[in-house]
Amino acid sequence: MRNNAPYIPHTAQETDAMLRAIGADSMDALFADIPENLRLRGGLKLPAPLSEPELIGHMSALAAKNINGATHVCFMGGGVYDHFIPAAVGQIASRQEFYTAYTPYQAEMSQGTLNWIFEFQTMICELTGMDLSNASMYDGATACAEAILLAHGVNGRKDIVIAGQVNPQYVEVCETYARFRGGINIIKAPFDAGTGTASIADLVPLITDDCAAVIAQSPNYFGLLEDLGAIGKAAKDKGALFITAADPISLAILEPPGSFGADIVVGEGQALGNPMSFGGPGFGFFACKSAYMRRIPGRVVGETTDVNGKRGFILTLQAREQHIRREKATSNICSNQALCALAATAYMSLMGKEGMRSAAGLCAKKSRYMYDALVKTGRFEPVFSAPFFKEFALRYKGDDLDAFLCKMTRAGFMPGINISGISKNCVLIAVTEKRTKAEIDAYVAKAGEV
Repeated sequence: MRNNAPYIPHTAQETDAMLRAIGADSMDALFADIPENLRLRGGLKLPAPLSEPELIGHMSALAAKNINGATHVCFMGGGVYDHFIPAAVGQIASRQEFYTAYTPYQAEMSQGTLNWIFEFQTMICELTGMDLSNASMYDGATACAEAILLAHGVNGRKDIVIAGQVNPQYVEVCETYARFRGGINIIKAPFDAGTGTASIADLVPLITDDCAAVIAQSPNYFGLLEDLGAIGKAAKDKGALFITAADPISLAILEPPGSFGADIVVGEGQALGNPMSFGGPGFGFFACKSAYMRRIPGRVVGETTDVNGKRGFILTLQAREQHIRREKATSNICSNQALCALAATAYMSLMGKEGMRSAAGLCAKKSRYMYDALVKTGRFEPVFSAPFFKEFALRYKGDDLDAFLCKMTRAGFMPGINISGISKNCVLIAVTEKRTKAEIDAYVAKAGEV
């Protein structure tokens, strides 16, 4: 723990002095709270060192094992999607004034950054039908978790009811947040086995006077459209907040959650101009009604005028832990995914309303075409009856779904996600506007052979 650790710069004497200052008699005493089975005893079992050329060759060989969009046609989803990204998005996001810019604390020096963040917030509000938006969270899961903390802080109630099949990663992060915030309980309402959407009959009894918020995702994890009107009414009848998780691409053609009475809208923004990149980074968007303006987490940019009356932008409502006392902070997320949100801003600006509508419409049409074609092969059967947007679940009729997916991978496809843990022998397949008819037909033909 001392001089034999090359990256610890302190001498033994300095280490002893620091231990005495904090009242610990040894390094073991300092780390007493860490369970013994988690402590490292002895050195790491690392291979022998390599020269720089050898290391480059080794890493290149490992990278060559990855499948990617150049070698495999992607039908993966589950929260991260292979959408078209205009070439100009990367060019804009790579400009040095954006790429190297740091936190815009000095407004007079950061008007360009603050301006695009303001535009980002405006477009997120237009998509979601909400009054205001922050300047992004870490990802969709943390945005959802921050929403439950906001709801709990508003009404002081303890129960958070999850309606239907919300993305399991969102649920896990919410459960982690709740575990370390006393007084919050996560309650999962079952989904209807026939429709694949929230069962209103099972949901309503769970929404009691202790319910702080109801969370619904539409399209849900199965890609299905939820009845947000019915779920929102059930929440409002008990005075609970209504939190909706949404796919931003779907909002180009679907009614915004705000029209169904949503109080908070969250989601993963990766689909807006960001590559899949092995599942990250992406960014979480968070929008809400103006009533919760003082409680919104994260960074918020506001519009103002300077001393000469000219339009300008500033950071405002800075209720993050970084800015005020921890016990008064609305959130301990002290950063935002600025570069990813910048890519989203460029994407939405370049695509425009009609471009995003076109992309969303193609997703809906192509996914329906593939769904019907796979069912016609006789190797798959429908699982749920509710309408879907760009993603769907089918039940594989064979004996070994994993073997089928492996064979499809070897044939040059990223074939979908095995969700048998949620619905037996089911695969979740996503079809974006990028997939051509030839690619879809090739998948269907190979699936029929397998």
